[in-house]
Amino acid sequence: MVNTVQIKKVGGPEVLTFVDCELGEPGPGMARVANRAIGLNYIDTYHRSGLYPLPLPTGIGLEGAGVVEAVGEGVDLSVGDRVAYCAAGFGAYSEAVILPAERLVPLPEGIDFDTAAAVLLKGATVEYLLQRTFPLEAGQQTLFPAAAGGVGLIFGQWASALGAEVIGTVSSEAKRELALENGYAHCFLNDEPGLVAKVREITDEKMLPVVYDGVGAATFTQSLDCLAPRGLMVSFGNASGSPPPFDLQQLAARGSLFITRPTLMSYVATKEEMRDSAAAVFDRVLDGRVKVTIAQRYPLAEVQRAHAELEARRTVGSSLLIP
Repeated sequence: MVNTVQIKKVGGPEVLTFVDCELGEPGPGMARVANRAIGLNYIDTYHRSGLYPLPLPTGIGLEGAGVVEAVGEGVDLSVGDRVAYCAAGFGAYSEAVILPAERLVPLPEGIDFDTAAAVLLKGATVEYLLQRTFPLEAGQQTLFPAAAGGVGLIFGQWASALGAEVIGTVSSEAKRELALENGYAHCFLNDEPGLVAKVREITDEKMLPVVYDGVGAATFTQSLDCLAPRGLMVSFGNASGSPPPFDLQQLAARGSLFITRPTLMSYVATKEEMRDSAAAVFDRVLDGRVKVTIAQRYPLAEVQRAHAELEARRTVGSSLLIP
């Protein structure tokens, strides 16, 4: 029996409950992984709240790292292999989980379990945003709200290593300092007035070719206003709630803007895409271009507190649940 977090109804952190689950043996193409560390991600709160509906009851959590305990027929992994995952299905909030083996990523030497669970989903998100949604180039400028979050800190380091100039926004002075230490050339507090004017000044009136916005409702309009004509709005998350209904004529009025709503799952849909994305992330961690900030570790038993603190923006960097 393993201790597993489930939700039987949607709602606040209080709906996260523990059950004892008999996993059994993995079938063909599957592997059983004993988790050593579990990633806590904002998308988990969307599944818990019902913003992204799941069939109920269900396990929750997308990311983890651990050791292969058992394999089914036709699996290219062995018992004892160190692996991580972030797009293999739901149920990571558990002592162990059975997942499709082709969605598991072998861990290279030098990447420990905590680092893998803290960086894989967030790093793969940054990889697809920066390298495939809008390939950011040296000398280009961009805006990333929520600069001190788990994705934001990785984004700042990765983008600055490319030679881009990144503008961030954060909710506190301490987070502003953290963002500036992680690649951001400029960073402003959310309650400071005049962000669009500041961007206009930084860009010498040219504005931005792209904005990567994972905050949603609270920043959506402001982010659009920071774009240059024919610029791209990459709206990849809803941390403050979904953006309001939007009249497409507003894109024309702002200069023939483009907008996309990408998801990680679409960019790591195949085994090859998942492993290539993971390799890009791990390579940058191993060579020092990306440093992983694990600022919070919670026992899995304290999952409700972890969700409450994440949603209250009392966390910075990456957070882990430890089974």
